[in-house]
Amino acid sequence: MSGEVRVRYAPSPTGLPHIGNIRTALFNWLFARHHRGKFIVRVEDTDQARKVPGSVEAILEGLRWLDIDWDEGPEVGGPYGPYFQSERLEIYHGLAERLVSQGNAYHCYCSQERREDAGQGQRDRRTSASADCNCRGLSQEEISKLKSESGQESEVIRFAMPTEGITRVKDLIRGEVEWRNETLNDFIIMKSDGYPTYHLAVVADDNLMEISHVMRAEEWLPSTPRHLQLYDALGFEPPKFAHLPMIMGPDRAKLSKRHGATAIGEYEHDGYLPEAMSNFMVLLGWSLDDKTEIMSTQSIIDNFSLERITKSAAIFDQEKLLWMNGMYIREMTPEQLADRMMPFLERDLPKELLPVDRDYLCRIAPLLQERIKQLEDAANQTSYFFQADEQFDTGILVQKGMDREMTLSALKAALDELSATDDFQHEKLEEMMNVAGERLSLSRRQFFGVLRVATTGRAVSPPLFEMMEVMGKDRTVSRMKNAVERFTAAG
Repeated sequence: MSGEVRVRYAPSPTGLPHIGNIRTALFNWLFARHHRGKFIVRVEDTDQARKVPGSVEAILEGLRWLDIDWDEGPEVGGPYGPYFQSERLEIYHGLAERLVSQGNAYHCYCSQERREDAGQGQRDRRTSASADCNCRGLSQEEISKLKSESGQESEVIRFAMPTEGITRVKDLIRGEVEWRNETLNDFIIMKSDGYPTYHLAVVADDNLMEISHVMRAEEWLPSTPRHLQLYDALGFEPPKFAHLPMIMGPDRAKLSKRHGATAIGEYEHDGYLPEAMSNFMVLLGWSLDDKTEIMSTQSIIDNFSLERITKSAAIFDQEKLLWMNGMYIREMTPEQLADRMMPFLERDLPKELLPVDRDYLCRIAPLLQERIKQLEDAANQTSYFFQADEQFDTGILVQKGMDREMTLSALKAALDELSATDDFQHEKLEEMMNVAGERLSLSRRQFFGVLRVATTGRAVSPPLFEMMEVMGKDRTVSRMKNAVERFTAAG
């Protein structure tokens, strides 16, 4: 590929970043890293009415969580900050007036209500704007009259689209796409509030920032002929375009919260791993082959190409994401998993159980590795490891086929055996409890079920004797004593 690859991610701060928006950033970043090019972040905040406080921070936090770094921008306290279009208004005003002076744009004197009605009429009838707005053909005398009546210069500028011919683009994903110019309206490029519309600002910045490839969502494809006409009128060389496939739910409806898709920050909050999230998102429209699913970020970078991006919509599968997250968790070392779990324990455990000892957590982690799928489950799955005594309904100690007397005998026998031994290796504990259960004529399911509830307060847990070994003698014996006392008192 000739020339430096320069791509950009250009979000609008109109809400929390969703998975489709962040996938666009990821694809651009992967493309830049594959070609050793530049990845730029540019906040397109020219629509001031729709700006939502906190959006920019949420967008940047989402990128940082996924380890998507950018290469240039204004320096803010050291690292580069993103570009903001609201700080570049002088550039857009200059280009708009240049287009007017060239005859490629004109001031519109229609009222706001008329402009809105005209826009809707154009969308309904697929006709040129001249059917609803006559400002393009005003004489100088008419313009002067309108100015004197209003007492001011029009602040709304429209681009004068060609009224005949065809605009074509060779999309790198979709191939040749064309539009008949007469079906496209004379769109606004400068609004009455002094801010440019998306169309003018994006063309100006992509040219000035020397963007080589515009990779954006498929929904922006209808805007492409307008942008190409602007490039031509301004004498700019257009970039190459690649419109990414839509993301849809399993029912092939537009992706929404009911499909499990939420803002990217929610995935972080719920305990998804950023590397699993990146792996999952890249498969929403791209693939290495027809079988590989788990890939490292570096492997994806090494193999990423536009040729392997599909034209058809990608299907968002929440269950697959959960499975993939579990796969990444199982590939970690105990130390890595403990470090990833720690922030969630500090967030979700009762304050009286904090701080958590890291060495102890490193011993607990392997017991959960096959069971945990999201790190938000960490506190619930581990709380009994940290509590002095587990509180639970003593009725669940009684296993199927047992009565209260048999259950109490099992508890006391186990307590005696565990108190007497100093060998708390899980193999030895299992052997010892097998013998005790046989002596009581209880099945393994019955006896071990009593032990599991007594030590954890739960009917389901990690492997029983490995868990006892990690808990240690003091904590395990204390739990057994507590269970005997509470069960006796409840009788």
